[in-house]
Amino acid sequence: MQSKAAYERDSQARTEGLSHPRTTGAYPVFKRVFEIIFSIALLLFTLPVLILTAIAIKLESKGPVFYKQERVGLQGKKFYVIKLRSMRTDAEKNGPQWASKDDPRVTRVGKFIRKTRIDEVPQLINVLKGDMSLIGPRPEREVFTEQFAKEIPGFKQRLLVKPGLTGWAQVNGGYEATPAEKFSMDMYYIRKQSFALDMKILFRTVWVVLTGSGAR
Repeated sequence: MQSKAAYERDSQARTEGLSHPRTTGAYPVFKRVFEIIFSIALLLFTLPVLILTAIAIKLESKGPVFYKQERVGLQGKKFYVIKLRSMRTDAEKNGPQWASKDDPRVTRVGKFIRKTRIDEVPQLINVLKGDMSLIGPRPEREVFTEQFAKEIPGFKQRLLVKPGLTGWAQVNGGYEATPAEKFSMDMYYIRKQSFALDMKILFRTVWVVLTGSGAR
């Protein structure tokens, strides 16, 4: 695993002119306090829904209710995201692959929870643990991180900030945006991040969840 310095050197060699993310001052402290309070409140609010969803998953198919998958986070640190299982247990028997539109690996319950984003709610635990933030670039798996780093100049600049439960790319591009387009949106957020932008993304996320747009 690369160190913070190694990731910064690699990023700087690929992309010039990016100022460092905001790591000092009131913003990061205020953001962390807000996301802890918000995550606890949302987990408590959605607990009945999570319990009912867990029962539905168990009734439909054998296998675990929760699904853990390794992702690459801040400064290249690996961690496991926690999600409600929305696919068959043999979904990746042929190796890692992205979800596609009308993916046959998705269960009936899975289609609903992916459309409503209920499957993502357990990642609030990742936020509370500090692996993720509420707002930031979505964390990628290592195999895709390395692939995109070869194809998209400066891709590992994303690793200079914590990955997020939602982000600028998710509320603007959704699943239909290409990796390069999402990267461009992620870089916009990294350059412009502020509490006002975070709130804008959060409110747009609510709209995306309510409309079910961009789900797979």
